[in-house]
Amino acid sequence: MDQAPGNPQGPQDQGHQDAQALPTCYRHPDRETGVRCTRCERPICPECMISASVGFQCPECVRAGSGTGHAPSASQPRTLAGGTVTADPRLLTKILIGLNLAVFLVQLSLGDRFTDRFDLIGRAYVPLLGSVEGVAEGQWYRMLTAMFLHGSYIHILFNMLSLWWIGGPLEAALGRARYLALYFVSGLAGSALTYLVAAPNQPSLGASGAIFGLFGATAVLMRRLNYDMRPVIALLVINLIFTFGWSNIAWQAHIGGLVGGVVVGYAMVHAPRERRTLIQYGVCAVVLAAVVVATLVRTAQLT
Repeated sequence: MDQAPGNPQGPQDQGHQDAQALPTCYRHPDRETGVRCTRCERPICPECMISASVGFQCPECVRAGSGTGHAPSASQPRTLAGGTVTADPRLLTKILIGLNLAVFLVQLSLGDRFTDRFDLIGRAYVPLLGSVEGVAEGQWYRMLTAMFLHGSYIHILFNMLSLWWIGGPLEAALGRARYLALYFVSGLAGSALTYLVAAPNQPSLGASGAIFGLFGATAVLMRRLNYDMRPVIALLVINLIFTFGWSNIAWQAHIGGLVGGVVVGYAMVHAPRERRTLIQYGVCAVVLAAVVVATLVRTAQLT
């Protein structure tokens, strides 16, 4: 995407700005943005937005107090969704990538026996384990552990690149706790739909359900900030084409994660300030309840 040239503009230059381009964030010149600090009016991207009583402020105005009459430490800076602003806004994304890579190394070291013990399977006899295995056998942990397993180098490479590109900016916009809740709720929603719809003897694994949830939440966030939706929609369409075009991909995990991400993401960025935390985590609880219900229904069908 082409970026608007030049340095960050003050309010006196706003009228001369090219109508066909958005200004760029004053801290990240490669990111276009339609949002400005309510105090200094410098353009700020989602990573730099700090929720204020009216609109958003830039990190410098928050640290300086900007004449609010309070010390900078009197109120902790907040992200767009109400999370705490941190020194490393991509920390959890790095940790998640590290966990996925570490588990993949374990898979390579221990072989299929390890993978068969922790991937997502409804109910089937597993020759390497010599027994009937699956979620229907009470192994609910598989719905979570399957989110950290991958089937090949290409599989994990594609997923980890997507997690870095999509997850990092989203973590900065939501804050760590909300981002982590979004990631796991979306991943479990994908696992639940896979368990509910897929053949019980068909194993499934990968972080794709959670990553599609991040895609959905990113689309909601961009809509909330009035960003150009075409890039994220195009990327999502490409991923959906791969989802339904390749026979070895569990489309159920992708669709379940996407729906879960859109629902949770909408709650994260649209919840009213006065009841924000209650609504955000309440919606997460509702989606998790739906996951439990779907799991119970499918288990009753298979046993």
